[in-house]
Amino acid sequence: MGPLAALPTPPGVYSPQHDTDLIARVMEKEHLDAGSDVLDLCTGSGALAVRAAARGARVTAVDISWRALATAWCNALLAGQSITVRHGDLVSAVPGHRYDLVVSNPPYVPAPAVSPPSRGSARAWDAGPDGRVFVDRICDASAGALNRGGVLLLVHSTLCGTAPTLDRLTAAGLDATVVDRATVPFGPVLRERRSWLHSRGMLRDRHEDQEELVVVRAVRR
Repeated sequence: MGPLAALPTPPGVYSPQHDTDLIARVMEKEHLDAGSDVLDLCTGSGALAVRAAARGARVTAVDISWRALATAWCNALLAGQSITVRHGDLVSAVPGHRYDLVVSNPPYVPAPAVSPPSRGSARAWDAGPDGRVFVDRICDASAGALNRGGVLLLVHSTLCGTAPTLDRLTAAGLDATVVDRATVPFGPVLRERRSWLHSRGMLRDRHEDQEELVVVRAVRR
């Protein structure tokens, strides 16, 4: 398939970026075939869902944004793939279902507002003052969404902490480790928030212009 960034993405839907490429690279190493059931949480443009479908997996893509779901469905169609889309709040959109692989590139950017926005472009990245509103919920719910031996792949910035993610997944009954990482330039949102992030101790230097992304792989025992 072509570059992830080439997927058509309308305003208000998260465009594939460095984090998408990083988790897609890790996903390529997972065994997927026609018998694999994959769940893509916070699908956005559908980039990960389409990649998994292209490898033969049965894919369900979930998002709280109707526009994102329409985008994911259209991008799958353009790629000649078939995915199932479900509107809802994370795993509550697929009650009672378990999967062999759950992938997620959720909102994780620390934001001054206590609650994430319910509309607008920032809905695709803002995740509360510590950036963990969605990451924590995915960690807590992942065991219930995975078959035994199933795998969760989760990407986020180290600005919102790696150790808390590993600890939370371990507490949920998964064996978790960081399997890939990349240092990337700040985008416009983080550049604008540098002073605020520094005031909260998330940056050592108010002039920092890079963040580290990590992909966490967790296996349900």
